[in-house]
Amino acid sequence: MALFTPRNKNGHDAAEVPTLISKGCGIEGYICSTSLVRIDGKMKGNIHTEGLIIGDTGSVEGNIETKEIIVFGTIIGDIKAESIDIKSGGKIYGEINTSNLQIEKGAIYNGVLSMETSKQLTS
Repeated sequence: MALFTPRNKNGHDAAEVPTLISKGCGIEGYICSTSLVRIDGKMKGNIHTEGLIIGDTGSVEGNIETKEIIVFGTIIGDIKAESIDIKSGGKIYGEINTSNLQIEKGAIYNGVLSMETSKQLTS
């Protein structure tokens, strides 16, 4: 992943993430960010960001558009991203549109998958 290189089993250290929704925090609304966002709490709403990490305690109910995403937690919604990495224990329920998908043993994905080149995703 070009935007971030995980340093531990849960991605970046919190000090390196510009936007953090921590465990125990819940948000309902829309997130639009030009930087990396990490969600360890609960998010209900759509997300449009440069990079996204869903921590093992994180959950999102909504649609996501991002360049790169690493999923340790749960997503219920559609994802459009150049690169998606579902880690062991990660769960995605929804439609995925990507050019690069990695799924570790123990991860769950239920939905429709469309794979296209990066150029097709951005047009």
